[in-house]
This record gives sequence, structure tokens and C-alpha cells, in this order.
Amino acid sequence: MDSFWGNIFRPRQKKEDPIITCLKRIPIFENLNRRELEALERIIHERVYKPGEVIFHQGDAGVGMYIIEKGVVQIIYEPTNQLLAELTDGEFFGELALLDESPRSATALAKTECKMLGFFQSDLFGLLERDPRLGVKIVLELARIIGERLKHSNEQISRLREEVKQLKERLGEGDEQTGTTVA
Repeated sequence: MDSFWGNIFRPRQKKEDPIITCLKRIPIFENLNRRELEALERIIHERVYKPGEVIFHQGDAGVGMYIIEKGVVQIIYEPTNQLLAELTDGEFFGELALLDESPRSATALAKTECKMLGFFQSDLFGLLERDPRLGVKIVLELARIIGERLKHSNEQISRLREEVKQLKERLGEGDEQTGTTVA
């Protein structure tokens, strides 16, 4: 009898929640288990931004990180309106604000309609109080990612310094030939 009913009434496969699917792709959260992801999902904020809508302005206090579930976000350096980055589905930004409320270094603007997830400093601090093990797991991953980005930035600065040095040397050689000097 069980096999008869078992063939008719199969257990429903629970569909993966789109928020959990998105969180799994984010390096900060990729090592969390199902229970931890579900706990995180309960405190994640969802919002849709319209094309051209500002997510935050350069100079605003940082309050948390944003995850792009769907859409395109532009990161713009205000004084020059220079496009620093264009981010899309599954990418995240503003994560340093989970640890530090210093002013935003650029403006984030929705280029297209964007379905966004927000994870804010107050959420992280509350999580650290309620579930210290999970909170620390997230903070350690956050520190690792920020450290990797810092190393990458240092490498870029080093390469740029070397390029400037080589350029100055070439200009200096050319100027010696013409009898002019470079200050």
C-alpha cells in the first residue's frame, strides 16, 4: 500500500529560495551551510531600484553592503563623473561599511532596474549577538575579501608607480637631448 501512495503522492521538492541562491554565490557567504543561509535570509533586506535611481551618494555614511540579485549598477567617482565600475547579477559592493561607517568613496547608481539585497551593519551586529559563531564566520570572510582587495590595490599602485618612473626616465632622456629640463 505504501508504494502505491508513494507513487501518487511524492514528497514535494522544496524550491531553492532565490535569495539563498543569490547569497550562495557571494564569497562572503559561500561557506555557510543551509541553516546559516536561512538565518541570514531572514535579516536581508530586499529593494528594487529604478533606472537612474541613486543607491547611495559619494560622501554618505556607509551603513552596509549591497548585493545585485538582478540588474546593472554603476559606481561613479563624483567630482569627475568617472565610471569606476559596472557591476551586474551576483556582484556586491559597499561591504567595507559592514565594519566602518566612513563616508562612501563613490556614488552607486542603478543603470537598469535593479533587484537588490541589502545587508547592513546593524544586521551584522545583531547577528553577532544572537549567533556569535555565524557572525564571526561572516566577519572572517569579510576580512579575507577586504585583505585580498587591499593586496590587489597595492599591486596596482606599485605597477602605476613603476610606469610613472619609466615615463619620467623617458621624458628626462628626451629632454636632455633637447637641452630642456623636467621639473
